[in-house]
Amino acid sequence: MAPLRTVIVSGLSGAGKSLALKVLEDIGFFCVDNLPLPLLEAFLEFRARSGEDLSRIAIGMDVRGRVDPAEYTEAFERLRRSGYALEVLFLDADDRILHARYRESRRPHPLEGVEVLDVIRLERVQLAPLRATADLVVDTSALNVHELRRRLIREFEPGATPAAFQITLLSFAYRFGVPFEADLVFDVRFLPNPHFVPGLRELDGRDDQVQGYIFEHEVSQEFLTRLESFLEFLLPHYRREGKTYLTIALGCTGGQHRSVALVETLRNHLSFQGIPLEVRHRDLPG
Repeated sequence: MAPLRTVIVSGLSGAGKSLALKVLEDIGFFCVDNLPLPLLEAFLEFRARSGEDLSRIAIGMDVRGRVDPAEYTEAFERLRRSGYALEVLFLDADDRILHARYRESRRPHPLEGVEVLDVIRLERVQLAPLRATADLVVDTSALNVHELRRRLIREFEPGATPAAFQITLLSFAYRFGVPFEADLVFDVRFLPNPHFVPGLRELDGRDDQVQGYIFEHEVSQEFLTRLESFLEFLLPHYRREGKTYLTIALGCTGGQHRSVALVETLRNHLSFQGIPLEVRHRDLPG
């Protein structure tokens, strides 16, 4: 069994502990939130005796446990002396930032009190011993969720490969509704409609004749050029902000000709750039 690495995730309420646990879970840690201190040693011993290959564990522990923080530091030192590889990650933030986050979320603070700023300061005092002995302190005051995610991955999984950016191109018919999963929606009902052209009605946008008819018109060519340029600008920004999945939906009246042809043409354009793609034609028959 691989040596056990245990990260205790603690810190001030509102500083990002829940996000930290999610990030650690994403990179392969088995995560437990709000584990009572008396169960910590028993939990680690159980893991050591079990046959499960849990080599990395992250445990959320904070003031919700209603334990004197000095007891945390004593327990952690005792476990280290017993041979456990224990690390403490402490999330911190400026009082004013924490106060603003609670006002925006409207969530109650774990500590009871009328004035949020007062209980934030009280919590800071209570957790001072734990912060002083932490292996890593991360101040999240100036970090957004994506920046915090990158910082934690850099600390705990330095060799991690960023998740692939997966794009789904989706054609649909407006008569059946806009896809709920769409991130970007483009209405192409203004383009010339092959439905009214003899010999094209029974075909669909995957057919060369249909595509030839649509793109022989200047408006279709200009729209495609502008759309490709727009996506070339947009996609790197989505990627940099940590978005993993993006669904681009194009809709026309029946979901058979124009939207399908545009999706197929975009498929070729984006595939040429090496972007992983999934293509779906939601409302094509069969």
